[in-house]
Amino acid sequence: MFRNREFRYFVLFQVVFSTIAVGVVSFFSAIAASVVAVAALLLCVSNLVYARWRYREMGKLSRYLRQITAGDYALDVRDNEEGELSLLKNEIYKVTQMLSEQGNSLARDKSKLTDAISDISHQLKTPLTSMMVMSDLLSDAELSTEKRAEFTNNIRIQLERIEWLVSSLLKLSKIDAGTIHFKKEPIAMEELISRAVEPLLIPMDIKEQRLRLAGDGAVSIGVDANWTVEALINILKNGVEHTGEGGEIAVSFSDNALYSEIIIADNGKGIAKDDLPYIFKRFYKGKNASEGSIGIGLAMAHSIITSQNGDIEVTSEPEKGTTFMLKFYKQ
Repeated sequence: MFRNREFRYFVLFQVVFSTIAVGVVSFFSAIAASVVAVAALLLCVSNLVYARWRYREMGKLSRYLRQITAGDYALDVRDNEEGELSLLKNEIYKVTQMLSEQGNSLARDKSKLTDAISDISHQLKTPLTSMMVMSDLLSDAELSTEKRAEFTNNIRIQLERIEWLVSSLLKLSKIDAGTIHFKKEPIAMEELISRAVEPLLIPMDIKEQRLRLAGDGAVSIGVDANWTVEALINILKNGVEHTGEGGEIAVSFSDNALYSEIIIADNGKGIAKDDLPYIFKRFYKGKNASEGSIGIGLAMAHSIITSQNGDIEVTSEPEKGTTFMLKFYKQ
């Protein structure tokens, strides 16, 4: 305690004032001077005892803070007493819990990053290996023209797949990082869906699939049109790929006081019950996934929709079809 300069000054001033008080009172009465001296002594002793207790508590807090800096967040210093130290203990505990949550969050993010890098490496490994093999074969001078054209086309397809994967991952990383500002502008539901369906009209025509659209043409929705169209394309594309020839893709939309809703349904192969909880997880490929599926389209759609105060649900029955329900809440 006495290493503290402020405390030494406090004790010195207390002794000086007590001495002066005893000296002044002694001119009037020796008994009164004795009483004042005893009272001053008791006051000094009580102050010393209180200061010692306070320093001991501060020492405990110092040790606690050192443990926190070492990464130990398990200690609990809260108490229900009144006073400055109790308030300080409670505030330190709040900071400890916040640091603990941040540490856990960083650990989770690190784990996710590790998993993402592993998944990306796995997704890139297959097409890169395939291209390396085909490039070696192309160096053969005796390779036929037909085979050379086939290998060249396969390499182009693999490059397009890698380009799409990298582009999609970049978009997903921007959404996860919160660097994308989703503009909320009104757009007619019918126009939004038409823009999403347009790139898929040719694949649907090839498979002779029907498109059924239902909803009030006057209904509008407040979303970022470009990003929402991309989400809808990924969901519609999933339906087209998993619906057989002559199948049907039905899109309906509605609006109420709470939310705007878009329902996309198909009568395709459906999704296995075991796969339903994981279909929005990136790189997840279900039992009915197509051969060229990467498992990132629905994950991107989910991120885009939920980032715009929306929600997406899915129901499915094997061999009967799948229904995606998209809700964009207004508040």
